[in-house]
Amino acid sequence: MTKFTKILTLVLLAYALVSSACIYIVLPEGLEEPEVVEAGAELKAWSAAVTGVGKSESGDLRIDLSIRNDTGDWSAMQAAPEKPAILAGNDGKTANCETVFVGTGGHRLAPGFQTRGYTNKEGTTQLLYVECKGTVATAGAKLSIEYVSFNGILDDYDPEANQTQGFLELDLDKVTTDLTYPIAAPVEGLIQPAGTSITGLSDNVVTLLDAQRTETGLLFTWQNFNPTKFPLKTHIGIPPVIGSDGIIYGAYEIIDMAPVPITPPKENMEWTTEVAVPEDITGFYILLSVESNKPRTYINYAIDISNK
Repeated sequence: MTKFTKILTLVLLAYALVSSACIYIVLPEGLEEPEVVEAGAELKAWSAAVTGVGKSESGDLRIDLSIRNDTGDWSAMQAAPEKPAILAGNDGKTANCETVFVGTGGHRLAPGFQTRGYTNKEGTTQLLYVECKGTVATAGAKLSIEYVSFNGILDDYDPEANQTQGFLELDLDKVTTDLTYPIAAPVEGLIQPAGTSITGLSDNVVTLLDAQRTETGLLFTWQNFNPTKFPLKTHIGIPPVIGSDGIIYGAYEIIDMAPVPITPPKENMEWTTEVAVPEDITGFYILLSVESNKPRTYINYAIDISNK
């Protein structure tokens, strides 16, 4: 910006201050307007609800939780490593809560979905909760949990890209027992019907051909069509599911570690994946990651199999 332009800008701004309101000034080119954040703008972050307050088997304070993805994008979330949750009493005193199981188990959860647990690599269900040793929840007590999240497209060459940090602030006097899983806030266009053709890496097309109940869970039959002149494969890993009980079933693993067949040029190839789920749970959605754009980069889709 030249010296003359700077002087002109100051004169125009001074004139605006001493003149009547409703004056529109065109600033000289090159003078950028500051970014304005509107008051009351919706904050897009993870949220949580207290679903129970009681005692653990060892007699310590236990707070059961449900977490909800309000980021507006697919997101994996976990409590900040080696950071205790903080319990604050109405008297201003605080206590560290060292036992913190809060997160999505490594999975990216769809926007508007909520969960209360996940299955781990041992095949057991890890519910979400915090335990505070040697203390009780008095009236007006509040719990603060620091977390990190990873939003949007997953790039396994840089899995911690798009990392954000935040805090869950919870009022222990407000216990919610009537949550609906897994969809808390429907997102237009998010849910895809079973059988939807999804274009992945190198224009390969992935389709869920069939979903069947088995004695131990769900069996999915997938098809990949390769339109290119070269043999290729499209990684989708072993997709997890989430159902009406709010649990994410299927332990997280690096997506391209799961075996997938090579599809010959101009042909289709079929294969199956399985996930263990309880017999009495329904209302499932597949949390599908499809390799897209470039190798080891994944876009997520929510596939409706709620009739299974």
